[in-house]
Amino acid sequence: METPTDATESFADSDSDSDSDADADADADAFAERDSAAGPTGTPDLADPRFWQLPAPARAAAFAELRRLPAPVFFGERATGRGFHALVRHADVVEASRTPAVFLSGPGVTTPAPARWVRLLFGDSMVNLDDPRHAQLRRIVSRAFTPRLLGRVEEDVHRTSVALVDRVERERPEDFVTAVAAELPFQVICTMMGIPEQPRRAILDLVNRTSADIGVARTLRHRLRAPGRGLRALARMQAIVAGIGRERRRRPTEDLISALVTADVDGRRLTGRELGAFFTLLLVAGVETTRNALAHGLHLLTAHPDQRALLLADLDGRLGGAVDEMVRHATPIIQFHRTVAVDHELGGPGGPLLRAGEKVALFYGSANRDEAVFPDPDAFDITRTPNPHLGYGGGGPHYCLGAHLARQEMTALFRELFTRLPGTRSVGEPDLVPSSFDHRVRSLRFTF
Repeated sequence: METPTDATESFADSDSDSDSDADADADADAFAERDSAAGPTGTPDLADPRFWQLPAPARAAAFAELRRLPAPVFFGERATGRGFHALVRHADVVEASRTPAVFLSGPGVTTPAPARWVRLLFGDSMVNLDDPRHAQLRRIVSRAFTPRLLGRVEEDVHRTSVALVDRVERERPEDFVTAVAAELPFQVICTMMGIPEQPRRAILDLVNRTSADIGVARTLRHRLRAPGRGLRALARMQAIVAGIGRERRRRPTEDLISALVTADVDGRRLTGRELGAFFTLLLVAGVETTRNALAHGLHLLTAHPDQRALLLADLDGRLGGAVDEMVRHATPIIQFHRTVAVDHELGGPGGPLLRAGEKVALFYGSANRDEAVFPDPDAFDITRTPNPHLGYGGGGPHYCLGAHLARQEMTALFRELFTRLPGTRSVGEPDLVPSSFDHRVRSLRFTF
């Protein structure tokens, strides 16, 4: 799924990390017990950061209740336009995704929307564009993914997976996220883009800083400030890729940056700022979503030994279905926003009326648990078929450009891992980051 890298999401006060976990737990408990903090239906308020600190079962129950209601619930102050309609059903998320003329991305898909000066300085992420500009940029990017490039990427995914499992055997690391899950997509994307080895460690550190606070659930004690560390990291990261882009224009090679800066589609090629925005999108989106899917996947197989045994009994035959079920069950991206362009009746004539200018939030995790589409939706079932999950988006022009690469990476890594180290499993529970944006795993202990 195209994932935002807008640094406005990372303005959170850096001092907030000093708050204790006990304080956060107390805030969440108090929130769960207070009627005044409830949303319009009596369920917890999805717009309140404390909702995202609740235990996963409590959040799942709230979404299940919302799916049973006849119309999307508005959270916020509708009279002032501050708030959003929560689209929680599979059909509603698909409709919003595939009707881009009605549900606009351009005003911004994150909360808060990126400030105008940020967009002018750093360029627009493709997730915050509508046609025709979105279509034009997407054509340039798609044209750069030549069959030769894709063939080399597939080879590199396999080679990197082998090297990572070699390292696991040799060094016996304790954290699956840093040693494996984050390393695989990062190295594959850097090689595909043509990033030299020397700046890669610095870039990974900048990626982590840029994405560290996106959508993180915070208590009301936390304040916003700008510019934050995310902006500074974003600026440094884009400066690095801009320099590489200038070099590739003079001396192109066979990497993706060369293809992007030399491609000529309808008389257009990526400018330096557009290249920086795309690079940031690809790195943050590609690294964050795949690392979280891999970490959740390993823990799901550990927590469901029957499914693990089923997979290992026919690894080649069941691995593709297992990867899709991991993505459905975990749903790495929780939600994106859209802005309603014109008055619209959701689901057709007579449906709930959405007014022009209002916001909607597409809750992919809830759509992936919709009982109308997925029998026994809370079960982890690697044989689930069909499995029309929305883990890469609901279709339409913003469907994830990297969906195929993500599947390749997950399939290659788990095949290598379970072929050579079939006893690999997580230890304890994953350390999750409370977030309204992504289902992020900070760390996951593992053993083999």
